[in-house]
Amino acid sequence: MVNQLNHIAKKWVGGLAMYQPGKPMEEVARELGLGDPDTIIKLASNENSLGPSPRAVAAMREHAARMHIYPDGDNYRLRQALAAKLGMDDSQLFIGHGSNEIIQLLGHVFLDPHTQVVVSDHAFIVYRLVAALYQAPVTSVPMRDFRHDLPAMARAINDQTRLVFISNPNNPTGTMVEDREIRAFMKDVPDHVAVVFDEAYIELLPDDRRPDTCAYVREDRNVFVLRTFSKTYGLAGLRIGYAIAPREGVNLLHRVRQPFNINAMAQAAALAALSDDAFVAQTRELIAEGLRRVGEALDGMGLSYVPSVANFLLVKVGNGRRVFEALQQRRIIVRPVDVYDLPEYVRVTIGTPEENEHLIAALAEVMAGEECRV
Repeated sequence: MVNQLNHIAKKWVGGLAMYQPGKPMEEVARELGLGDPDTIIKLASNENSLGPSPRAVAAMREHAARMHIYPDGDNYRLRQALAAKLGMDDSQLFIGHGSNEIIQLLGHVFLDPHTQVVVSDHAFIVYRLVAALYQAPVTSVPMRDFRHDLPAMARAINDQTRLVFISNPNNPTGTMVEDREIRAFMKDVPDHVAVVFDEAYIELLPDDRRPDTCAYVREDRNVFVLRTFSKTYGLAGLRIGYAIAPREGVNLLHRVRQPFNINAMAQAAALAALSDDAFVAQTRELIAEGLRRVGEALDGMGLSYVPSVANFLLVKVGNGRRVFEALQQRRIIVRPVDVYDLPEYVRVTIGTPEENEHLIAALAEVMAGEECRV
């Protein structure tokens, strides 16, 4: 029997773009013959360089012997803890296999070829990939000074628009829009549109800088607020996030999810991490000092960058792909962002002080050479 899978598959699936994550250390070591992958510094995926929350690690050890039992499909304890922390009702919370699963489930619920999605041109690329999965057209609105242009996004909404995605703080630019800007935007959003606030980095902000997007959920507006345990809490490897939404929105997500979408280890770790305020404070301090130190070094090299409120910097280096490759040769992985139509930039995660110093030295060496000239 001859393989005919491409012929019997839906014709448009073969043309879908695929998400390209930050390269794993093992892959770079193998491809470039660099030996021990533990000698490579990964600053490509905005992970927490402190590692996981210590409380989460303790919880995982405690629960390891119970992995033969199916997880709680209702995520009851985690939803109760989140509800108490956020001042929401537990019926307004949906737990997902990372925020990415929730974004895809939103596509299941709202998108088809006759609907439209509105995004910023330099926003998280997964929004576009999910829209393509449901053959929904995307309207891309240019940013202003690397920030969401919310008035322009409001003007881009039409009768076919179903989802507007606002990544805040935004990946890959590290910028944010303020609460007053969001309030003005929400006044212009019609009732046939759902606004998705993707707040993956929100815990890195002090409380007084965080827009009160949960207020729109309490008002029963068409809003989904997405958050994750991957970044601040250091649980990226477990893939767990959540949505805060009106009960009707949560119910719709439940109707299209798979059973047991959150594994038991992730539930235990997230529940423990949620109370680890000391770890969150330590993470914020690490990022604040790292942003200061790396920014100071970039200024000294004459390299421009976008001021960031998250745990990474978007740095203009001239030829991002070549700089990315040259840094790999020096055992440092950063992220080229040409897929975001930013070919002159790389995105650099803030690491530990030691990792930051290695990055600074390697980048200075690369930029002083000829290998990365445009």
